[in-house]
Amino acid sequence: MKLAVACTFLIAVAASAAEIDSFNYVIGTQTFGPAYQFTSEPKLIETAKAILAMGSNTIKFRVRNVGDDERRVFEMPFAHYLLWAETEEMYELVRYLLKTYSGTGKTFYLGHWEGDWMLRGSGNTKDEDKVTPAKIQHMIDWLNARQRAIDEAKRDTPHSGVEVYHYTEVNLVKLAMQGKKTMTRDVLPQVTVDFVSYSCYDTQKSPEQLKTALDFIESKLSPKPGIAGKRVFIGEYGFPIAPAEQDRLARQVMRAGLEWGCPFVLYWEMYNNEIDKSTGAQRGFWLIDDKGVKQSVYFTHQKFYENARKFVAEFKTKNNRVPTAEEFSRYAVTLLP
Repeated sequence: MKLAVACTFLIAVAASAAEIDSFNYVIGTQTFGPAYQFTSEPKLIETAKAILAMGSNTIKFRVRNVGDDERRVFEMPFAHYLLWAETEEMYELVRYLLKTYSGTGKTFYLGHWEGDWMLRGSGNTKDEDKVTPAKIQHMIDWLNARQRAIDEAKRDTPHSGVEVYHYTEVNLVKLAMQGKKTMTRDVLPQVTVDFVSYSCYDTQKSPEQLKTALDFIESKLSPKPGIAGKRVFIGEYGFPIAPAEQDRLARQVMRAGLEWGCPFVLYWEMYNNEIDKSTGAQRGFWLIDDKGVKQSVYFTHQKFYENARKFVAEFKTKNNRVPTAEEFSRYAVTLLP
């Protein structure tokens, strides 16, 4: 009898720890094409380990195919994976993820890079004339086909304890609010995506503008009765400036995202990926710089995770459940003065 009680207790402790490990702490970062490294490991592996060491259970990176490096990252103790899924075999990718990681508690969000640049075929905000009806319809068809492939793979693949969702990414939301032809205005209302990522460089310096943009994006979403809570997240923000100001502005974005209810707020990025073409200098989109120096904003993330995990653990002990997203966000804002 005593052995059975002990076993039951250990199972309960393990289940509680798993809930805390897989909880969505919202704040995170990503790794794309780092311009430097400090070990002989593949850059994806090195930066994934750096993100884990900082305390995050969320990672975002590009997947063209699932090779050895990608599998190694999928085996790491991340709970939330946001992926630029650059494949036409979406159905097979989803089936692979569901079968391989069933029972792990992992969640995968499959999406793409900034859709407004894709729609324009350029990085020029003035190229509205390039947003033709044919391009808009092509984007609508492409996103609906990807969503359909994900939904069908989930329907066809027995699974539990793992989830896969689909997202699109918008980035020229200020232009959309001005009535310009954009992803948010012309594509989003016509698609059935699960989530929307907002690469928010156009509003990131103003919490009020950022929240207004998030509201506007949300107003264009088609309903998804099976998904609770807000479905718009901040997929990119970042400030290549002096460390103290970088940290201040990052905290401002994190607070705004948490207050609004974003499922994720993701800093660009762990290691910088952009080089100034005229000087050859690193641009400074980093949490750890090219000398291996952890920036102020790195320590903001690290301390946030420590305190957030402690809050969730104590909440679970006191209430016999983890906090809701709303309960967590209300507390998490206080960690970012």
